[in-house]
Amino acid sequence: MAWLTVSDLHKSYTVAGTRLAVLRGLSLSVEAGEMVAVVGASGVGKSTLLHLLGGLDHADTGEIRIGEVALPRLRDHEMVAFRNRHVGFVFQFHHLLPEFDAVENAEMPLRIARLPLPEARGRATELLERVGLADRLAHRPAMMSGGEQQRVAIARALVTRPSLLLADEPTGDLDEQTADALHLLIRQMHAEHGLTSVIATHNPRLAGVCDRVLRLADGVLAPA
Repeated sequence: MAWLTVSDLHKSYTVAGTRLAVLRGLSLSVEAGEMVAVVGASGVGKSTLLHLLGGLDHADTGEIRIGEVALPRLRDHEMVAFRNRHVGFVFQFHHLLPEFDAVENAEMPLRIARLPLPEARGRATELLERVGLADRLAHRPAMMSGGEQQRVAIARALVTRPSLLLADEPTGDLDEQTADALHLLIRQMHAEHGLTSVIATHNPRLAGVCDRVLRLADGVLAPA
């Protein structure tokens, strides 16, 4: 039975007084432990879909169920708690805090959750070492390459030990060699952490390391 299910999802936005339908009855079924790529042209709604799956936005109509939890039925504070505990996000731009070093950035979700500092620091440090940044722990973002900054973002996404990883063009701003290394790292971390992952990407090489590829067009998903 699918662990992540989306049924008849609709989402529209009003732009300059005009109603724009982005998702038009979209459905999706993802098994626990599966890594699914969502591909499609810019502006078709890939980011919108990820935002809805992660509870960052609300659908107009439709159902999203993650495990036993129906997201549309959660109140705002319940959604925040669920997202912070169960969902990890990686975006195209790392969104690291420039005044903090790698460990401080990676541990931030745990600090927000009021985990004791020694435990938060230990978990962040362990993940940063695992993604190949053992010698960059005290470096601030400006002192790191784009690929290194994105590795910090991956560690930050995983530090809460989520069950669902959502990645939105996670290597879209990197050169090919660096992106390929990140593709393998994401695949590796997906397996090691027992994640279920949905990844929006333009990159066929990243889509190629996923278990399944779906194309988003005209507001619905279909096999690519």
